[in-house]
Amino acid sequence: MSDQTDVHEGGCACGYVRYRMESQPLIVHCCHCSWCQRQSGSTFAVNALIEADRVTLREGDVVDVDVPSPSGAKQRISRCPNCQVAVWSYYLAMFGGIGNLVRFIRVGTLDDPGKVPPDIHIYTSSKQPWVVLPPGTLVEKEYYVTKDVWPKESLERRAVLLNAVQEAATNSTA
Repeated sequence: MSDQTDVHEGGCACGYVRYRMESQPLIVHCCHCSWCQRQSGSTFAVNALIEADRVTLREGDVVDVDVPSPSGAKQRISRCPNCQVAVWSYYLAMFGGIGNLVRFIRVGTLDDPGKVPPDIHIYTSSKQPWVVLPPGTLVEKEYYVTKDVWPKESLERRAVLLNAVQEAATNSTA
């Protein structure tokens, strides 16, 4: 997992949006899929997955933009309304219904992104051929089975989210 500092701060390019991650992320992905390449304008996207309630918006506000994703479900990208930098996103149909409860923080918007390195490189089947991954790096050609990759503590945090979604669904049908 990433650096053991519990708090990470970040923001957009113009400084209007400032946020704080109040704990370690669940996991950090470096995604090499063609969609992330197109949406980021780069060869990959690095995202720290963290519960939305562990992210505090300290200054400014964000504007949400829905964009298509390969699954057909929408990805909601939260951007600074001024400089348009994407600071985080949600995959609404992901993780068994908890997608809107997990933010994908754009690691490049952190004040010290070097303290939050990728835990895993995913969708490397579409990785650009000139991107060379370090030896020993955890790599998947596509996605992975969460229980096989996430640390125990992150799986426990995920279970809390899944229980909350289940409880909300039960209460809404009662």
